[in-house]
Amino acid sequence: MIQFHPEFLKKDGKNEFVVLPYEEFVTIQELLEDAENLLLLEQARREDRGKPGVSLEEVMKRFGITPEEAARPDSFD
Repeated sequence: MIQFHPEFLKKDGKNEFVVLPYEEFVTIQELLEDAENLLLLEQARREDRGKPGVSLEEVMKRFGITPEEAARPDSFD
């Protein structure tokens, strides 16, 4: 479990703002982005359900990528 260390700032005796260490803020941002990406992936899968897929070979052919290029880790820098 991720540990957070929030500092609460009050206004008129009520919690108004939260201050987090920067690294914790970045962690929350990344988690939210991951969750959003997962939702988008699930939506795309639902929309594409039943549609024919495209093989890796076909994708490589469409983009002019040879098997040799695909095997080299530095070929897409």
